[in-house]
Amino acid sequence: MSQKRIAVFGSTGSIGKQTLEVIAAHPELFVAEILTAQSNDSLLIEQALQFVPNIVVIGEIAKYAVVKKALEGKPIKVFAGEEALEQVAGMDCYDFMMAGIVGFAGLKPTLTAIESGKHIGLANKETLVVAGDIVMQTAKQKGVDVIPVDSEHSAIFQCLVGEHNNPIEKIILTASGGPFLGKKPNFLVNVKRDHALQHPNWAMGAKISIDSATLMNKGLEMIEAKWLFGLHPSQIKVVVHAQSIIHSMVQFEDGSIKAQMGLPDMKLPIQYAMAFPKRLKNNFPRYHFDKPNQLSFDEPDVKTFRNLYLATEAMQIGGNAPCVLNAANEIAVYAFLKNRIGFLDMTELIERTLQKIDFIAHPSLDDYFESDGEARNYAASLIQL
Repeated sequence: MSQKRIAVFGSTGSIGKQTLEVIAAHPELFVAEILTAQSNDSLLIEQALQFVPNIVVIGEIAKYAVVKKALEGKPIKVFAGEEALEQVAGMDCYDFMMAGIVGFAGLKPTLTAIESGKHIGLANKETLVVAGDIVMQTAKQKGVDVIPVDSEHSAIFQCLVGEHNNPIEKIILTASGGPFLGKKPNFLVNVKRDHALQHPNWAMGAKISIDSATLMNKGLEMIEAKWLFGLHPSQIKVVVHAQSIIHSMVQFEDGSIKAQMGLPDMKLPIQYAMAFPKRLKNNFPRYHFDKPNQLSFDEPDVKTFRNLYLATEAMQIGGNAPCVLNAANEIAVYAFLKNRIGFLDMTELIERTLQKIDFIAHPSLDDYFESDGEARNYAASLIQL
């Protein structure tokens, strides 16, 4: 492999930090060309001083001066603001984008990169949840690879290598069940922020940790899988696999099932996406079969964790429904993290927003942005000040 220039969008988040660990472990193969962060200027500065990228972008314009001054004398160009993120995403100075910006904010830079012919490591599932039809069609037109970094979608992607001519009967996305597996509403009504952030298997950022606790994360992954792999909703199933060893499975028309297994470690799908189609040697922990282990599988409890039901409904309805679902969820999670609403209130807020916002069967990109704004405003109005 020749050295690949990596743009890490969202470098101070969980995915971004682990991406930089992979780059540091393989300096002969990867170089950090672009680093971006929304507000964590201190960590962005620290990363820039270590990796000396060509370009750094800080999303919050108010923090531009601090970053600029800290990197004075270094051969690093510093930009700030949302518009700068899009402009940098369209530059020719890099080969591969690690799309790690959390939430709807990741859509514009990722789409700009695809339109510029850049290959994508997609860790931002919301990009496909909101506008999967447009994103994947653009990628196809531009001949761009969109390689999933979510452990579940990476597993499906890996299982499909060499199976190009074999139709998929079904994919099975595995869910850990989060920190409240087996709990009922009378328990969940009292759940607080810190408890919900304690995922049993994965170390993740705050937003995705809450989504995992509500099972919304699995619902978003279903919608993402629909677009990534060109599937009908009826071909996507979720099972609870509390051990998080099997990351997902593909069932083919002959009944055979292929699974991808390994210990929970996001650096593995990150490295796989960056080096694809080559597999790189590493010292990540291995799963051992010499210890007595049980791998269990159960149906998800959609009566208790209704976010998964709402996401499934939005996927089946299509149009702008997944966009509205995602926008309402982002507002709900933000409010919960700020202790403004309760754990079960998140589901009610999302459901009411889905009922309120007008349905658009065949949205344009502008329609998606308008639906997102309307959904956020309505969801925010439901939160008691």
